[in-house]
This record gives sequence, structure tokens and C-alpha cells, in this order.
Amino acid sequence: MLNEMVLCEDLFHTPSGVAFADFITEGHRETWPIRSKRFRTWLRRCYYHATGSAPSAAAIRSALDLLEARAQFDGPERAVNTRVAEHAGRLYLDLADEHWRAVAIGPDGWRVLGCPPVRFRRAPGMLPLPVPERGGSIEALQSFLNLSNQNDFVLVVAWLLAALRSSGPYPLPVLSKLLRALVDPNVAPVRALPREERELMIAANNGHLLAFDNLSGLPAWLSDALCRLASGGSFAVRQLYTDDEEVLFKAARPTLLNGIEDIIGRSDLADRAILLTLGPIGEEQRRSETELWREFELARPAILGALLDAAAHGLRAVGSVHLGRLPRMADFALWATACETGLWPANTFTRAYAANRKAAIEGIIDADPIAACVREFMSERPSWTGSAADLLRVSLERSSDRIPKDGTGWAKNPRALAGHLRRAQTFLRALGIEIAFSREGRAGSRVIRMRSFPENTVSTVSSVSDSGSGADSEQQP
Repeated sequence: MLNEMVLCEDLFHTPSGVAFADFITEGHRETWPIRSKRFRTWLRRCYYHATGSAPSAAAIRSALDLLEARAQFDGPERAVNTRVAEHAGRLYLDLADEHWRAVAIGPDGWRVLGCPPVRFRRAPGMLPLPVPERGGSIEALQSFLNLSNQNDFVLVVAWLLAALRSSGPYPLPVLSKLLRALVDPNVAPVRALPREERELMIAANNGHLLAFDNLSGLPAWLSDALCRLASGGSFAVRQLYTDDEEVLFKAARPTLLNGIEDIIGRSDLADRAILLTLGPIGEEQRRSETELWREFELARPAILGALLDAAAHGLRAVGSVHLGRLPRMADFALWATACETGLWPANTFTRAYAANRKAAIEGIIDADPIAACVREFMSERPSWTGSAADLLRVSLERSSDRIPKDGTGWAKNPRALAGHLRRAQTFLRALGIEIAFSREGRAGSRVIRMRSFPENTVSTVSSVSDSGSGADSEQQP
């Protein structure tokens, strides 16, 4: 009887084979995994309303087995998204409200839909976004952030616009609760660092945006994992300790890191990050957290509306934006450049991003004793050729007074030095030092070649206005 009663709107499966069902309840469509607690509750509700009694556990299991088989073997394959999605040239933002509404953002603007063409899943802890309002200004956000300069605010807005896209890449800014509340609010807005890669990917699978607070440093494995997560990466873990099957996670997620100290110490992660510094709060400017959040909640719908206006502008303009010299996060730069003229004059983002990357390079080099030593060493000569062992010996002679007694931060052998140089290559190149690794001679000896050239500027972008007028221009820091 339960099998005959259950008439789902649609049954389908994801590319990984997970069975889902669409069903109509209280006038709106919901999408849930067939094996989820919420779907089981809906089955019981259908049976109870029809019969006035509760179904047996065996009847529930039988119905779930049948529906799962139909979804997996007869149903179409569909993607299921968390908070944001892209489809047919439009962006979709799940409001995660009780009516399951979403915002469709296209070149012609944005509107709230009751039944979007894409499917969203509701992960535990997701909170609803307010219904966006038209006519707001993105500048209203600035009073809540306490940033030290306008360039940092431009980069925060660029990051928020990137977070509206589902595919990344996403730079890593250093802010937390307020920014998450604009795109992906959650019961637990910030969390402690994961203890292993598996925990990181479980968190990424259950939320669109990750935020980690009160950090004092990042272990090397987490720095590498965040690099992959910023631009999209796959992770595999064993399904059970008793079998050899793997569970594959593939995700690109915007991530927020917040700490008092300089928490990003590796150049490969810094090259994917936006580094921001919050200004000090004067006694006369200090507000209670309760007051701050009350004012933010009043302003949030209009700020979100202004953000969606900029995203719609970006969809119109993105086809006429051209990259000049490519930064590491090229797709992010292209998207932010497309959106910027909906908010500010052309090249506002370009100048801010170039200045931020240059400051990041200088900060990382200064904090890296090996890279700083190479910069000082190459400032005295146009080129140098030798082995990693030769370079380690020269570095030790020049920097013996700067090396900590425990050797922290310093390469302990030639191989470690070569690996360290490879990670610092990108930033040293931006400072005018080219490093090449090769094998030479019959024995295939490893050789490092370094040469100095006029200091390179940080990679920038050139843009064309969405109307097609105006010449390309490049900005240098």
C-alpha cells in the first residue's frame, strides 16, 4: 500500500550513484536523498495522512528499497549542489528557506524562483539567507568590516562575487563570520582546523564555504590541501576499515582563514590567497556584538541584492574581458574584472589585486630565511650556477648568524633546499630572480641555474568594458 501511495515528483541519481527524490509538500518542491531521515519522515507522513496509522518498519524499508532502485536504474542522472549552482549560463543561489526558493542570476538581472531548474541539498547546519532587496549599495558592507584601506574592501567584494560561483577557483581571504553570513550562513559559522584531510573534505562536502578561526599556523599537509581545495581537487579515502573500496570527494570551495599572526607561511598557498589586515578599533568606534549583528541583519538583504546586481553585470561582461599576464588565480581575476565595472571604475580590482599580491610576495620572502638569502645573494650578481649542495654551503656561510639554533625554517640538506626553492620559485620570479632546475652531463648531475633580470611586476589583467568600448589597459603596482 505504501508503494502505491508514494508519488514522488521525480526520482533521479547523482553521478556517484546516490538516489534522490523530488517531492511536493506544502506547495513547494523539496529534494532529499532517499536514504535520508527527512525522506523517511515524509513517507511516514504520507501513510499517516492516508490511513491514520503508522507504517511498519518493514513497509518503510520495502518502499525505500523500491524507490532507490527506480531512482538508480530508471531515473535520470542529475547534479545536486550545495548553496550555489551554475546552469545554462546562469548562477543559482539557494536561499535555504522553508519554501526552498533560490535566486537565479543571469545577464538580464536576478529574480527569486520557487522551483529552480537545478537541485540543491540541505546539509546539516545550513541557515537561510534573507530575500535580497533591490536598490542597495555594496558600500554599506564596508562599515561592518573594519578594513584598513579601500583596496582590501575591493578584494573582499571580489572574493564574495567569486563565492557565488560553483566551480572556483577561490582565493583565500582572512576574514570570517560576516562574510560567510552573506553567502552561506551556517549554525557553526567558524570552526577549528581539521585534524586530517578526511575531515576537511567531509566539511567541504557539507557546506559551500569553509571558515576557520583563531589560527596560529597551518601544518604543511593542510596548506597543500587548501591549495587543492581553492582551485578544485579530488580526495580519496577508504570507505570502511574492513574493505578496499574508496570514497571519492571532488570539490572547490571558498575558504576563510582568520588569525592574529601571519598564518600563511608557504608561497604556494600565499599565491592563492588574498591577505587582509583589519584596522584597530578606537574606543569611540567600539560596538557590542549584539548591536553590530542587529545592524548587519537590517542591511544584509540590500547588501546581498547589490552583490547579485554585480554578479549579473559580470555575466553580461565576462565575454569581453581579456587577461593580460596571467596570475595564478586567472579565472578569479577574469570574473572579478567582469563584475567590477558594475560597482566601481574599470581597473579598480586590478590595482587592488596587484598591490595585494605584491605585499604578499614581500611578506612571504621576508618571513622565509632561504628565499630572503637567495634574494640578497642574487642582488650582487647577474647569474649563478651550481648544485643544491653548493647553494646550501654558500647560504650557510652568508646566513650563519640568522639561522636559529634548532634550524627551524632552514633546509637541513641539499634535497630539502631544492624543494624549498621550487615552492618559492613563483614569488622569487616576481622579484626578478629566475630559477631553473636541470640535469647535465653524462652522470645527469642536478644543476640549479639562477639569473637576475629587471624586477617583474605582479601578474595583472587587462579588461574591456562590457559595451565593447575603450582600449585595453594594464595596471602595474
